[in-house]
Amino acid sequence: MRIDLHTHSTASDGTDSPADLVRKAAAVGLDVIALTDHDTTRGHAEALAALPEGLTLVTGAELSCRLDGVSMHMLAYLFDPEEPRLLAERELVRDDRVPRAQGMIAKLNGLGAPVTWEQVQRIAGDGSVGRPHIATALVELGVVPTVNDAFTLDWLADGGRAHMQKHETDPFEALRLVKGAGGVAVFAHPAASKRGRTVPEAAIAELAEAGLDGIEVDHMDHDPDTRAQLRGLAQELGLLVTGSSDYHGSRKTCVLGEFMTDPEVYGEITRRATGAFPVPGAGGAR
Repeated sequence: MRIDLHTHSTASDGTDSPADLVRKAAAVGLDVIALTDHDTTRGHAEALAALPEGLTLVTGAELSCRLDGVSMHMLAYLFDPEEPRLLAERELVRDDRVPRAQGMIAKLNGLGAPVTWEQVQRIAGDGSVGRPHIATALVELGVVPTVNDAFTLDWLADGGRAHMQKHETDPFEALRLVKGAGGVAVFAHPAASKRGRTVPEAAIAELAEAGLDGIEVDHMDHDPDTRAQLRGLAQELGLLVTGSSDYHGSRKTCVLGEFMTDPEVYGEITRRATGAFPVPGAGGAR
């Protein structure tokens, strides 16, 4: 089985619609794909309606968290999307994205980059507005050559000149909410230092004690030495090891299935989940 447990659509900051995403996943030979848009499940219905035969969809979301001033992301799988406490927290995080983006645009204007809110809204479309949309605006204006070049201290990276914080959930509270909704929690790209500061291993150990199910080890932002180190940490802490592409369509260079999850780990994730279940495709809308 070929299993990719971390992808994004236009429901957040990807460039493929949920329907196009699942069709592409089937076309490249994936057997299982997780749709994990940032702090939202709005893309799930469209993905399910278009799900091709032979492809299974794992519903999920990537939750924005912050621990001791360090931003981190929690992949939540197979939770009940209508569970009221987790739903309320996702909406709180999502609603704070608009004033945050507007504040970052004001900072960029002060730095001489003529980004407008209307431009960012056009790029985001129906998705939850985020830094990748602002980064795309900077590329359109010729301020930076690529989206990745916008995520530096000169511009949008954590602590950068135009950065602003948004509401982010305490990860221990996120774990409680995900578990309360019957879901499974995996720490996304925990050692992606090119994105900014990362949480220490001691904190990952505390999260493991609090119910963290796994860590995303095989990821484009982890070099081979880092992946080996994280595998050792996962074994020490009794955590599941996942691998994923973190696919965002044309907004990033990663491709579907670039990294994948072992079928036995996937099986354990589905066994632990009680809030929702993987959905096998039945042909989907064309």
